[in-house]
Amino acid sequence: MQPLCLDDVTEYVAENIGSFHQKRIDRLAKLKLKDVLKRKNPYLFKAKNVQTAEQIVRGILEAHISSNEETLFGDWLEGLAIFINGQTYGGWKSGIAGVDLEFDHGGRRHIVAIKSGPNWGNSSQIDQMKANFKTAQKTLRTSQSGLNIVAVNGCCYGRDNNPDKGDYFKYCGQRFWEFISGDAELYVELIEPLGSMARERNDEFQESYARMVNKFTHEFIAEFCMENGAIDWARLIKLNSSLAG
Repeated sequence: MQPLCLDDVTEYVAENIGSFHQKRIDRLAKLKLKDVLKRKNPYLFKAKNVQTAEQIVRGILEAHISSNEETLFGDWLEGLAIFINGQTYGGWKSGIAGVDLEFDHGGRRHIVAIKSGPNWGNSSQIDQMKANFKTAQKTLRTSQSGLNIVAVNGCCYGRDNNPDKGDYFKYCGQRFWEFISGDAELYVELIEPLGSMARERNDEFQESYARMVNKFTHEFIAEFCMENGAIDWARLIKLNSSLAG
């Protein structure tokens, strides 16, 4: 094991965090109003007494952005974790389906499925992860029959006080970052590097967001408001629920 140099982590973040911010902007620019509206519950807007086009537009955009950013940043953190593990334990991005990271330590091959947080999947998705681990173990033992393999579900934030799940281990938050780096304080030390370029890129995103709010509000008024300015709820519900839609 090699000790982790935080300067290397800072440099990696500075060089790569821009890709996360750019994807946020690109995904926003590709949105279509009707596509997003079709995925939202129009009855909920009515039940909450939403009365303006802008309220609806901001509501659907913010919900979409929140969900989308969680996925994008989770993917980005996966790359960071693999980089850090490569610096400390010589790990590498796995080519096995359902496995993100492999590394050797303490006479064992660790196979790791990296997720954003601890509550990432339902029972079917967890069963699929366990099946992927079993397939990976068989694949690796085909070429190295005596290989001691440990399967790990690593979560970038959160906690799980019962990490031993029988078929695999689940390491979350501090425990995960220490597991891949050997540094018990890394989960805190990451905060500073992650702020690299944050203000500059977030300003750029907010400009794109404001333009999208204006654009969608204009489209919504033209398509789903009556001449007196009131929302045409019947038309909105037909878009979302009609068999003809």
